[in-house]
Amino acid sequence: MTPDTAVMNAQGHVADPKLAESGVNRIEWAEREMPVLRQVKARFAKDKPLQGRRLAACLHVTTETANLMLTLQAGGAEVTLCASNPLSTQDDVAAALAYRYKIPTFAIKGEDADTYYKHIHAVLDARPEFTMDDGADLVTVLHTKRAADAAGVIAGTEETTTGVIRLRSMARDGALRYPILAVNDAKTKHLFDNRYGTGQSTLDGILRATNRLIAGSKFVVLGYGWCGRGVATRARGLGAHVLVTEIDPLPALEAVMDGFEVVPAAEAARVGDFFVTVTGNINVLRMEHFKVMKDGAIVANSGHFNVELDLETLRHEAKSIRTVRPFVEEVTLEGGKRMYVLGEGRLINLAAAEGHPASVMDMSFANQALGIEYLLSHSKELKPTVYPIPKALDEEIARLKLEALHVGIDTLTPEQSAYLASWEQGT
Repeated sequence: MTPDTAVMNAQGHVADPKLAESGVNRIEWAEREMPVLRQVKARFAKDKPLQGRRLAACLHVTTETANLMLTLQAGGAEVTLCASNPLSTQDDVAAALAYRYKIPTFAIKGEDADTYYKHIHAVLDARPEFTMDDGADLVTVLHTKRAADAAGVIAGTEETTTGVIRLRSMARDGALRYPILAVNDAKTKHLFDNRYGTGQSTLDGILRATNRLIAGSKFVVLGYGWCGRGVATRARGLGAHVLVTEIDPLPALEAVMDGFEVVPAAEAARVGDFFVTVTGNINVLRMEHFKVMKDGAIVANSGHFNVELDLETLRHEAKSIRTVRPFVEEVTLEGGKRMYVLGEGRLINLAAAEGHPASVMDMSFANQALGIEYLLSHSKELKPTVYPIPKALDEEIARLKLEALHVGIDTLTPEQSAYLASWEQGT
């Protein structure tokens, strides 16, 4: 629930302004591991490409996000921020943004649904020209409850698989009012953030919440997209026997070739010790699965929304529910069997841990910052649909990251370039 002492005002709505100094220290710590975004910020501070532009962001309020907000602010943007998930906010970071860096921030860890949507409306009250979303809740509210305000929006970005799916559905139905850049689809985002970031941070969240040994367990990953690949790989690295479930034959085949056991969810439910959903879909684990799980099974979600778990039916069927550790609910079913739901079914890597390491978010947020700059220059050429990040921008971020890591690569010789461009040369 939202603390009664928190006051919403022009500076935002945070749990405790006194946490600001702690937040500053953590924001600065994360900034050390974000060299690409640091270079973007330095150029933005000099050139002011976003001068006077109003931007509303609905993102996970973390130390890494704070550095993105400071980069946009350095570029001249008037930024307003709210949380994209009720449990992902780091309260000291929110306080620092609002009270030290003067970025209106509306985010409190554990906020209820009513407060969550009040915060979204608060950032839309700033009449944004650009939106920056993580899950598409901001865009959805703008197109439904605040449709009259959508006319003032030039363009936006979206960072998650879940959000891109929603926005493509809107575009397909002709409902989307302005162009969106799919930051999630950038190679420098999903190949690294989704795979390595989600892989590490999901296991981090599970371990912090449970302190359970992963080695020797049966660990079920539901979904083998880039996030699922990361989770499965990290679980195997900790000694788990990993089972994968899929609906798509191609990633299922890839999981087999990667050395994982691929089985239907109904079969995995009977043998798993840990379960993690990473699909972007609804009711991936349902009562038919919960009822056959082992006593003591641990269930978590690392997809953007908690709808991946059918928690409503589970709570209705439960004989009792109690919190046994922070972010761990013990659900007792008929017959006394117990299962444990982590982080209320929300993103476990942010509910119980700190989210992705800064070094991998460096590329994702460089995509966000440069994506907004690109949209500012090209929005008049774009239709109201979802676009990929331009290849040249994606490659530039990779180049800057390699440079920051002191990694050199080769360049083609003139002879090699001519060979690749020619169709006349053969064996």
